[in-house]
Amino acid sequence: MTGADYLKSIVAAPVYRVAKHTPLESMNSLSMRSGNSVLIKREDLQTVHSFKIRGAFNRMAQLSESEKQRGVVAASAGNHAQGVALSGTELGIRTIIVMPVTTPSIKVDAVRGFGGEVLLHGNNFDEAKAKAMELSETDGMVWVAPFDDEAVIAGQGTIGLEIFQDRSDVDRVFVPVGGGGLAAGIAVLLKQLRPEIQVIGVEPVESACLSAALEAGHPAPLDHVSLFAEGVAVREIGAETFRVCQEFLDDVITVTSDEISAAIKDIFDDTRAIAEPAGAVALAGLKRYVHERGIQGETLAAVLSGANMNFHSLRYVSERAEIGEGGEGIFGVTIPEREGAFLEFCQVLGGRAVTEFSYRVGSRNSARIFVGVQLKQGSQEREAITRDLEAAGYGVVDLSTDEMAKEHVRYMIGGQPPVEVSENTLSFEFPEHPGALQHFLEILGTRWNITAFHYRSFGMDYGRILAAFENVENDPEFQHHLEQLGYHFKDVTDSPAYRFFMR
Repeated sequence: MTGADYLKSIVAAPVYRVAKHTPLESMNSLSMRSGNSVLIKREDLQTVHSFKIRGAFNRMAQLSESEKQRGVVAASAGNHAQGVALSGTELGIRTIIVMPVTTPSIKVDAVRGFGGEVLLHGNNFDEAKAKAMELSETDGMVWVAPFDDEAVIAGQGTIGLEIFQDRSDVDRVFVPVGGGGLAAGIAVLLKQLRPEIQVIGVEPVESACLSAALEAGHPAPLDHVSLFAEGVAVREIGAETFRVCQEFLDDVITVTSDEISAAIKDIFDDTRAIAEPAGAVALAGLKRYVHERGIQGETLAAVLSGANMNFHSLRYVSERAEIGEGGEGIFGVTIPEREGAFLEFCQVLGGRAVTEFSYRVGSRNSARIFVGVQLKQGSQEREAITRDLEAAGYGVVDLSTDEMAKEHVRYMIGGQPPVEVSENTLSFEFPEHPGALQHFLEILGTRWNITAFHYRSFGMDYGRILAAFENVENDPEFQHHLEQLGYHFKDVTDSPAYRFFMR
């Protein structure tokens, strides 16, 4: 399909049988801070709380009568599943949605509430998709793709049409990128109507499948994707979505989990809406783009693509938002072990608010503390704090950008072992389902001595383990068992937080 073909398909898409023309709201507080007019496209206000209903319905409405009789099958852990289920109910089509067994019950219940049949299968999306494709082959059901389909792209493109209808004077539009259907649809529509509008795709830095495809010149699978922004955690962009994005997107930018968390807070502050992480990706990109390029006086729009947030994930988001906004710095500091030392330390901070303080005695002479400090000037103030503490004779390490510090060490008592040990420390991601932790211990916890261990649930689909193992350096059998375990991991033995508090 050419750009003109897509324009015709988008304008003719019958999505308003189930979707609504969502508002393009002004974010007053963020607009004042950024020096631009910032608008947010409220796709969280759809019945299924995400934009996915548009593409799913447009695809299913075009099925022939014989295809409708055969029924529809899809694979999804979230928003696409709800879109397919509601579309099936509206069109009178039987729908089966295959979801990983790790899917939170809130998402499973939502799909069933919209009339879909749920089949729980596999521990991840790839296994669920394989089962869905099997049903398509054996039972003759119609496969409805989540993004790599022309009708799905056209359905999502109706968002771009609404943005143009509401604010044709917009200068830049920021769109989240997962599989690419939303970005492709909006970009191709806006470029047909007003080519000077800049359309920028935004990806999490740890699941940037479009960036990888642009570098390779074709869709290329990522080795690993971060699941924090689960709605855009796609390993490989679609072939058609990549073709359209490559032709019509003006730029692509990546953002961190901390920046996404800060954007969720911005959305809440201005609209009182609680976006899911994927839903706030575009706004996080807008903020980074404005900061890096010094943009002033423009009209900027970002798509809030969804709000199907797992409630328990809010704890994690809240803790990371201040760091992502540059409003908190975290440090490791060595202070003398004597009366009045904490007071003297606070005096050096110059009246700044301490947001966190924890330590464990290390010796009779000194203690190593983990401290959070409220900031008003971001990284410049962090650097100033480091200089002030060093000038006062303290040993200090800035841990504000250290993932191990933010995910594990800040929740641990810490301390060095009382005996000399030779250990390697690894960080693992594992599916949050019954037996996952037991599987970890059965594979690795009986053959090698674990010298440190930390796990904390954040109510997300994937959990995180920090574990230290004794005498495993260059041990081929240990490496074999790591592969047998099947969990994503990385060696964090050289982390500044580990070396400061635990080594």
